Amino acid sequence: MAGPSIRIKPAGEPSKSTNASGGDDTSHRLVAFLQTQSQNTLTRLYQKPSCCLSVFRLLRPLERQLVMNLLWLEMQIPASTMAAWVTREGKKPYQDALSTLARLHILPHSTVRHALNPTFKSSMRQAITGGGTSGSFGVLAENDDKRRPPDIEALDAYALERWETILYYMVSSGTGQFPARPSQGVLFLLQRSGLMASVHGATLQITSAGFQFLLHPPHEQLWELLLQYLQMAEERQMDLVEVLSFLLMLSTTELGKVGRRPLNCTLRSDEPRDYSTEHLSATQKAMLEDLRDYGLIKQRTATSRRFSPTRLATTLTSSSPPLPTSTGTGDGSQAQGFIVLETNYRLYAYTDNPLQIAVLNLFVTLKSRFPNLVVGAITRDSVKKALANGITAEQIISYLITHAHPQMRKNKPLLPVTVQDQIRLWELEKNRVKSQDGYLYTSFASQADYEYVLNYAKQLDVVLWENPTKRSFFGSVEGHANIRGFIERRSAAAANA
Repeated sequence: MAGPSIRIKPAGEPSKSTNASGGDDTSHRLVAFLQTQSQNTLTRLYQKPSCCLSVFRLLRPLERQLVMNLLWLEMQIPASTMAAWVTREGKKPYQDALSTLARLHILPHSTVRHALNPTFKSSMRQAITGGGTSGSFGVLAENDDKRRPPDIEALDAYALERWETILYYMVSSGTGQFPARPSQGVLFLLQRSGLMASVHGATLQITSAGFQFLLHPPHEQLWELLLQYLQMAEERQMDLVEVLSFLLMLSTTELGKVGRRPLNCTLRSDEPRDYSTEHLSATQKAMLEDLRDYGLIKQRTATSRRFSPTRLATTLTSSSPPLPTSTGTGDGSQAQGFIVLETNYRLYAYTDNPLQIAVLNLFVTLKSRFPNLVVGAITRDSVKKALANGITAEQIISYLITHAHPQMRKNKPLLPVTVQDQIRLWELEKNRVKSQDGYLYTSFASQADYEYVLNYAKQLDVVLWENPTKRSFFGSVEGHANIRGFIERRSAAAANA
């Protein structure tokens, strides 16, 4: 049986394939999450054509090609026949692709014959051919002559405002520097995901993980929050399949959907349309409030029976930028780079974006601000303030490299070595003394008693410090109960003797 040739690109050859995870051959984060789910959960998910199409878009190029090769086959294909399609150097990527598809329960593992999961095959065919009336891709709402749905510009502005509100709050570390405040649901999600933390009941502060989060592109940021949202689904007594299917359905909807003009209708043919909530499950209707807070959908009121997905939602499984109008979180100045750093620690940021300026304020002492330029300096105090908030020296250096101005990229090395070394030295100042709780053991009656107890503590590996001259040592909290019991038993034995 002749089959299509599968060519695996050599390791040094650049890839021209792009997928929703950013255009490389690495697996999307949602794919890794789906691989941990049970077969029953995934089979239920694959009953929705929109979910199958979305998952397919997240697969790597070779995995997608294998699915398409098998999708229209009515019979199982021998494993030896499929293996013959692959060149010798492509055996390992081929086996990796089969393993991934098996863990996703798309292509059950077999050493004899291969065939797609029947549920996935049926739904995927339906997604491609357009058959069925399940409303898996969303149901358009009826035209409303009184209230016109929001257009693309309004949806982009709404999504940008909601998303930047979250990021503004993070970089302001909850000090109220920015007037807008995310909802309690968003704040709980930020705290649960470890991006912000409250110490001793104080105001939420950005963590090291939160600062690393700011270095990621918006698409990765969004999925990081959504994956945490998915992990919380069971705790909130929400059906995980319903939550997943709604998110994946949103990724297949159209931004500012334009509907056809029915007969005897006064609306223009290019009039935008929104989607109806009538066909959503109870779990999915409960999600609407959360998705409004994240900027994925827009509704006129909380009880509205229609919604409009924003660009954040429609690009969830796409490689298109989720916020093309944002210079602070999209592909604008952030992709070009805007930071110039001199050897005297002076920093020039060619930006007027409030979010970028707020991020710089985390580790830079800002001195002057002009319409399109901010001037500051990296100082010992500014770096120590960042270190106190959990930001590491490597994260600061990584941010400066990531957002370096094109003119800076002509330098080798890109950042002045003196500045990099000094930032690391300031971090070492903070970490050179470490405190650890424990107990001090002293006043032993004899050297023999001291050495006997010390050797026992060393066997437990709980000795943090010792001073033989003063017959004292310091043990960790974890070992205190055992050491105390050992001393009491020895003292009792000595008394009975």
